[in-house]
Amino acid sequence: MKRKHFLQMMTVFPVAYGLSSIGKWYDDAMDGPNTDLMPVLFLGHGSPMNGIEDNLYSRKWKELGTQLPKPRMVLVVSAHWLTRGTYVTAMEHPRTIYDFGGFPDALYQVKYPAPGSPALAKEVAEALTSVKTGMDHEWGLDHGTWTIVRHMYPNADIPVLQLSIDYSKDAAWHYQLAQDLQKLRSKGVLIIGSGNIVHNLGRINWGGPEEYGYDWAIQANDEMKKHVTERNFKAMLDYQNQGQHWQLSIPSPDHYYPLMYILGLSKPKEEVKIFNDKVAMGSITMTSFQFG
Repeated sequence: MKRKHFLQMMTVFPVAYGLSSIGKWYDDAMDGPNTDLMPVLFLGHGSPMNGIEDNLYSRKWKELGTQLPKPRMVLVVSAHWLTRGTYVTAMEHPRTIYDFGGFPDALYQVKYPAPGSPALAKEVAEALTSVKTGMDHEWGLDHGTWTIVRHMYPNADIPVLQLSIDYSKDAAWHYQLAQDLQKLRSKGVLIIGSGNIVHNLGRINWGGPEEYGYDWAIQANDEMKKHVTERNFKAMLDYQNQGQHWQLSIPSPDHYYPLMYILGLSKPKEEVKIFNDKVAMGSITMTSFQFG
């Protein structure tokens, strides 16, 4: 809204509204409608090969890129950037990181040249009022980010930033921190948590069918879906006390913590959609969620 239009509207604004209400109305008018919230996504990323394969998962990511409102920035909380303290990537040109080994050469040839943005990184840091956020100029885009986002936005014309996971903190801390980011949803920012809710590399069934799942993995995955859809986030935060099947499914929380951000970003009455709800290699589930 232009200033002259605001002044014109002030001539007919009800005086009885009060100065404090006028101030709030002005802020809302100048910033744009806060009701237009970007969705938030938790995406199971699974194998790095999903970054170059045409499969069920990558086709869904492509579909999301065409169906969701086009963001002015993508902010990813990836399971593969674990730090002490909180950081946001702040370089102009983030590098494509190959943080894996033993895969075909074709995977290492992929470049995803999406721009970064120091100005947008500052905006993220300013939103995180409850923690000091460092500006990172070394990391880039790890495979928890580029293998997904390159399918969603193949033209690499949208700034992509990453927010690190402070691995010294617990699930509840990450859930609370995410709530600082809620204001970004009304500013055209698409926030993605990238991990896997069931992720036990030590129990992978290398020789079995692709979509075979251990009983404990399926049980835990089904219970997590139920808790998320019913907004029983207390159980999700208390994941360590949900039984042995959860302990097997989450032997370490690195791939689980990105979901805490999406739960913290969700609004109480938002619809939740579940997709890519498949088991891979026995002990990994690709189950993904969309709020909004």
